[in-house]
Amino acid sequence: MTVNERQFADIEAAATMLAADLATILRAAIDARGSAVLAVSGGRTPAHVFTRLRDEPLDWARVTVTLIDERWVPPTHADSNEKLVRDYLLQGPAAKAAFVPLYGGEASPMEGQPACEARLAKLAQIDAAYLGMGPDGHFASLFPGDAALDVRQGCCAAVPETPQRVARMSLTAPLICAARHLFLLYSGDDKHEVYQQARQPGDYHELPLRLLFELAQNPVDVLRVA
Repeated sequence: MTVNERQFADIEAAATMLAADLATILRAAIDARGSAVLAVSGGRTPAHVFTRLRDEPLDWARVTVTLIDERWVPPTHADSNEKLVRDYLLQGPAAKAAFVPLYGGEASPMEGQPACEARLAKLAQIDAAYLGMGPDGHFASLFPGDAALDVRQGCCAAVPETPQRVARMSLTAPLICAARHLFLLYSGDDKHEVYQQARQPGDYHELPLRLLFELAQNPVDVLRVA
């Protein structure tokens, strides 16, 4: 597994580069296999990437987009990652892409997990996965100490509600790490310190990002905004 690290002065430069890299990988996948699968994260930063990626010259009708994780809220909710993707990525030519949601309308992610698993199981291997990270070292919705960190079977894991966060659905670590190409984008000195710790041996239950580097089967591109 190769890790390629790049540093950028601002989010605009990093987002422009990441959008171009994602488009290149999706284009190559379409050329090689006739279709491409992209998995993306939510949060504040992705909107910068999505507005650039949607303008890339791609055969979007051959692209399927899904989510790395999702809060268990309707797609009309302000905190929905699906809403973020629909508002910022699936616009213009990119609206032709297929979208596979994680949220299915059930009362909880535990109830929705079987149907979500069935939706995701129909997807081909993820060609490109775009990840962020939290200040506690989580990626996707794989948080320190949570049982979802140890799920090794299937495509998705239900993440129960806690006093600190709403319930969520997350792709499993093996599914994410089997992607043909992984991208991690983060900013700030605090997250850079967490990243550096994650590159050292240790318990992934304490620092989940370590699991990414343990399980990744293909190159990981790390884009840091200083």
